[in-house]
Formats: sequence, structure tokens, C-alpha cells
Amino acid sequence: MNTRKILLSVLGILLIIAAGFAAMAIVKSKKTLRPKPEKVIKTVFVDTVKNGNVPIIIPANGNLSAKQRVELYSEVQGVFRKGNKLFKAGQAYKSGETIIRIDASEYAASVQSAKSNLYNLITSIMPDLRLDYPEIYPKWQKYLSDFDMEKSTPALPEMTNEKEKYFISGRGILSNFYDVKNLEQRLSKYRISAPFSGILTEALVTEGTLVRSGQKLGEFINTDVYEMEVAIGKAYSDLLKVGENVELINLNGTKTYTGKVARVNGSVDLASQTIRAYIDVSDENLREGMYLEANLDAKQEEDAIEIDRGLLLEDNKIFVVRDTILDIIDVKPVYFSDRKVVLKNVPDGLTIVSKPVVGAYAGMLVKVFDESNIKTAE
Repeated sequence: MNTRKILLSVLGILLIIAAGFAAMAIVKSKKTLRPKPEKVIKTVFVDTVKNGNVPIIIPANGNLSAKQRVELYSEVQGVFRKGNKLFKAGQAYKSGETIIRIDASEYAASVQSAKSNLYNLITSIMPDLRLDYPEIYPKWQKYLSDFDMEKSTPALPEMTNEKEKYFISGRGILSNFYDVKNLEQRLSKYRISAPFSGILTEALVTEGTLVRSGQKLGEFINTDVYEMEVAIGKAYSDLLKVGENVELINLNGTKTYTGKVARVNGSVDLASQTIRAYIDVSDENLREGMYLEANLDAKQEEDAIEIDRGLLLEDNKIFVVRDTILDIIDVKPVYFSDRKVVLKNVPDGLTIVSKPVVGAYAGMLVKVFDESNIKTAE
């Protein structure tokens, strides 16, 4: 019995040892070799450097405003009477056309009364002029003959000697004449006419309302010429010249207009360190308040190139390709725009990277993209 137990124990131990060796053999048989990673060579886009004149274009933007604008105020009081056209925003008027007419019937009557008094006063001195100053009598007689109560009072005849001046002034004719002219001048303020052809952009009163002295009535603009104010860096203030043409583009980029630099402010804004320039532009499709973008031609930078800003590395360096290896060179940026940068000190004929390469570094092995292969395939 004991012998049997011993044999079974020995057999169990042998089986365990055999199972261990078998397992090790299986593990060794399934061991696979890792494949060596393939060396990836990135393809890069390149350009050949050719220095030349690069135009420095300053982008700016702003809103249009009418160059000629008139705020309409009443200098007299009265009822606003209806005219040939409705006094409404958007109404167009030609130069000289009546925009506003205030009832002046009562005041006009007082002006006619003053003119009548002047006429009667001059008439009363005519007998004395005939007897005492026959040499000046004809011109005063002609003045009375030409005097028209329905028209503006004509200027008094020129007085050639001291006696005539004393006589006319002593009869109160001069003071009466200037009183009449003052009344006529005020009467003209009951009618406001268009100083130029344009459009009413604001109407604050309506026909039939009582207008008071000093009250604002509306706003009138000239639609022929608009003006856009833009802010530019002070570094380019001396490069902009009055009279230079400027390209203007609308917000959607669908229409282009040609403007002209009309004025350049002589002072620098302390907060933004910019200078205000004013551009005139004319077009029937323009409206006040429209937003436009301007491209101002500041100057030509000689012996330079222009690349995307994303290609410029820190410390003012760019990638170049020498044979099939990436390298880095120093450059000198002279102007930055939103998307571009103008560089100097880049030798002609050098091959530079024209599109950013992810993970690029100096010494990296690359392959230059060949466009001829694509053209041949097509």
C-alpha cells in the first residue's frame, strides 16, 4: 500500500515537471519578432526666392459719411406749411429748391409796411431835392421809379458829397433803409432752401406743427460725395499723399470702389498712436453708414519678398531646403499684415518652404513636392 502511494507521488511530480517544460516550449514557439519601423520622409512645398519690389499695402476700414451735411434749424417761429414735397426722411431735393416753408404772412405784412414808409419818406424829400440839389435830383427820381414793393428793396443811390450825405441822413432815410433791409433779411429765414442737391436723412417736424426759434428740424446731406475716416499707424503717416487713389471693398467683397485721399490729419491720437486719414469716394450705389475696407498703397519695399506669416518662426527665422535636408536661416521682417510678412536679407535662388510642415526641425530629411508628376498624370 505504501509502495503504491510512493509511485503515484513520483508520477505526479514527473507530470508537473513535464507540463512545465511543455508550457515553456509553447511560449518559446509563439515569440514573434517586431517589424522595424519604416522611415517616413515628409513631402514639402517649396518656392525659389526672387527678390523684387513688394508693395506695402496698409489695410484700414471705416464707415461712410456724407462729406456735405447740413443740420436744419429754425431761426424764426411760425406754423410749418406744406410744400411741393413731403418733409420726410429719404425725400430728394435739388439745389435751390424749398425744403421748409414757415407761415410768414403776418411778418411779411410788417415788412411791406416798413418798405412803404421808406418809399413815402424818400418821396417827401423830392421837392427839396429839386430846388436845393438839382444835380442829384435825377438819380433819386430814378430810384423811386425802380422801387418795386414786391421785390427786395434796392440799394440807395451812391452819395457823392458831404452835403448830400448830411441831407439824406438828417431826414432819417438811412436808418429807415437799414431797418427795412434787416426785416427783409429776417423774412428770408421763413424759407429754407436746399444749398445743394441731396436727400433729407432726418425729419423731426411735420406739416402743420408750430415751429419755435432754435428748434432742430432735420438733417440734409449731399449724396454725390462720401467720406470715410480711417486710422493708420503713425509710421506710415509720411508715406500717404493727398490725391492718391485707394481701393475700397464692401463687407462681402463683391464690389470694389475707387477712392482718393482727401486729407491727412496732422496730429497723432495719443491713445492709439494712429493718424486719421480721410478718403473721398463717389458712386450711386453707396449709402451713408456703409462699412468699407480700404487698401492704402503706402510704399514699395525694394529687394524683398513676401510670404505667409505662418512660415515665419520665432527669432525671425524661416525653413529652407538644402538638397533634401531642412535648414533654418535668419531673415529681417520689415512689415507685417494680417496674413503676410515682408522679408529682407533672403538670398536670391534659395529654396524656401512655402507651406508649414508639421513637426519640422533643422536636419529633417524631406522630399520636395514635384508638380510635374501631377501634370503628367492628368
